[in-house]
Amino acid sequence: METILEQQRRYHEERERLMDAMVKEMLHKKSGYRESINSDHRLKMLLDQYMESTNNLKELYEDKDGLRKEEVAALSGPNEFSEFYSRHKQIKEFYKRLPNEICVPMSVEFEELAKMRENPSEEFQNFVEFSDEEGYGKYLDLNECYEKYINLKGIEKVDYISYLSNFDHLYEIPKERKNAEYRKYLHALLDYLHGYIARIKPLFDVNAEMENVMKDFNVAWESGSFPGWPKETGSVLTNVGAHLDLSAFSSWEELASLGLDRLKSALMALGLKCGGTLEERAQRLFSTKGKKALDPNMFAKSKPGKSGRSRDNERQRDIASLEAQVYRLSEVVSEQRMATKENVQRKQARTEGERDDSDAEASASDTDDEDEDGVPYNPKNLPLGWDGKPIP
Repeated sequence: METILEQQRRYHEERERLMDAMVKEMLHKKSGYRESINSDHRLKMLLDQYMESTNNLKELYEDKDGLRKEEVAALSGPNEFSEFYSRHKQIKEFYKRLPNEICVPMSVEFEELAKMRENPSEEFQNFVEFSDEEGYGKYLDLNECYEKYINLKGIEKVDYISYLSNFDHLYEIPKERKNAEYRKYLHALLDYLHGYIARIKPLFDVNAEMENVMKDFNVAWESGSFPGWPKETGSVLTNVGAHLDLSAFSSWEELASLGLDRLKSALMALGLKCGGTLEERAQRLFSTKGKKALDPNMFAKSKPGKSGRSRDNERQRDIASLEAQVYRLSEVVSEQRMATKENVQRKQARTEGERDDSDAEASASDTDDEDEDGVPYNPKNLPLGWDGKPIP
């Protein structure tokens, strides 16, 4: 029913109303931590809708199918009045067929949104889903990740508070123990951190942040400076192998003076076994002098080639890249991480009854966490002191 120009007009109006709603949302006074998170989610919802309208409007202006150009030509040509009455007739016929069809102005939708912001229902007071342990975004709930961590083989067992302090100290774990199970653990930890940040900071662009993390990681990895993954030591000759001219040596003792690494490199270049003591290597290498055919037993067994080493390097690089993401995301939630440690320590220091009272008090204070003008929480009807707080 809508024409191209009418769609464009509607998208322009929607963008203006969305911009106005976002400004009002940002200026709206937040009564506590819960309301602050809910406000960010409302703002994210408005921003997403604004971007969607902008993209739709952009596509209409691009006019790839040429319909907008045809419509403008029809309205601006010599028969503009006949075109107008033709469209007017279509509108009248539409409402004859559907007399109960009601057109709701766009302003009504945004008025309802403003009412929900001022007087939110219970559904909008709990805009995001959090576990009891998370306290509506105040604390981390890493219990599942902790269970996965302490079940890793070869990893030192720690308590939960120590884990909260050190879960990003991945560089302390020897790289020999960073196997497939460790990789699964990193994925689980990252999945939780991604989901948690999306709930407490919906306006934070995690994808853009991860792109920057990967750029920095690639530089650090190539230079061998990434924490926990030192560059392999050893000379190029040792790793690749370099031929040695034996004509200058008259005995294996002279070869022995070159040292273990140089002899190993020369043996590798010939494809021979390169293990053993210094004397054994020197004798093995000297025995090849002037010979065209060598004993098959002297050759090294076939080992994984370049593709095998490449796969191993890619596996290590993949694990290290996951660690780089953990390092950055742990910085993003540093405030909640500190609050979580304090909360866990408080709970461990209290009796079971005190924990129940504390949980009830925390859930009640979530609704007006920072509203000093509200009635103080006083479940036992204790007398109030001069400061308005219950007297124990």
